[in-house]
Amino acid sequence: MKISDIVALGLWPESKKTTSLKGIAELEDLGYNLFYIGKNADLYTCPGEDAKVLLVRSDRCSVFDIPLNLEIEGKGVSQTAISNNGAKFAKQSGIRTAILDETIDQSLSIAPRCQLMELCKPLEAEIDGEVVQFELIFRNYLTGSLFEATKKGEDPYGLNLSSDLKEWSKFETPLFTPTTKGVKDIPLNSQKVREIFPEIISSLEKLFKEFTEFAQENGIIVVDTKLEVFVNSKGEWILGDEILTPESSRFISKEDFDAGNYISMDKQILRDFGKAQNWKEQAKELKPGQKLEVNVPQEIKDKILSGYTTILNRLSK
Repeated sequence: MKISDIVALGLWPESKKTTSLKGIAELEDLGYNLFYIGKNADLYTCPGEDAKVLLVRSDRCSVFDIPLNLEIEGKGVSQTAISNNGAKFAKQSGIRTAILDETIDQSLSIAPRCQLMELCKPLEAEIDGEVVQFELIFRNYLTGSLFEATKKGEDPYGLNLSSDLKEWSKFETPLFTPTTKGVKDIPLNSQKVREIFPEIISSLEKLFKEFTEFAQENGIIVVDTKLEVFVNSKGEWILGDEILTPESSRFISKEDFDAGNYISMDKQILRDFGKAQNWKEQAKELKPGQKLEVNVPQEIKDKILSGYTTILNRLSK
């Protein structure tokens, strides 16, 4: 399938620019053609007529939606394996995902970074007179932006939380805090979104609860997770490629959590370093297509990779 066929099916957003650059030779030689370069992964069209693409994860890094010149060797392979585990867990809970069971030739050196994906487009619906796409977020603990809002007496999701709640309070049942997906994520009323997608939200809530319990039994505390829903060519709702992964969730090792050390085992380590280095301010000078030149100590890289490795080891089923 060519990129023109994908566009014709309405499964590729006009806002995402494609590339005419050549991709990895061993893939191009087999008829997989690079057409999109993302911040952390690339997409290839596949030989044949099926509505699918090949996602190839790189070792590239980004934070705050800022592309960096930073690569962490081995990160892409770990991320792919964790993503496959998350998809497997979702499928065992009866939820379809964009990640196909089919794989490319496993003898290829690039194979551990690859996932064959069903072509799909973001789920959309009208909220308060505007058509929006969604990020569906579930939280087990009060922290981050929700804690800051609650402390100020604000109620961005219509949840009626007490402003007296302490940070890291655990909710008896997970909170659903949806936002729009875009340049800026805007909080949405939780109940309104539930009413639009009752079956989707209840299915994802059940998945989140089951995964939280499984992860805790295996030494990882799940603070929260973001799930993105798409629609395939048959009109069925499915989950994307980042399902219950460190790219979409905050994971803390149980031993750290019990000791009151709330550092996530994911790119939060890089975010914290970037915040201290003022990367957001530096990135304002970037031109389109440019990467921010950063200098990250090896110990930070090692800590990030160690977190991914621990997550993979503990959550592999």
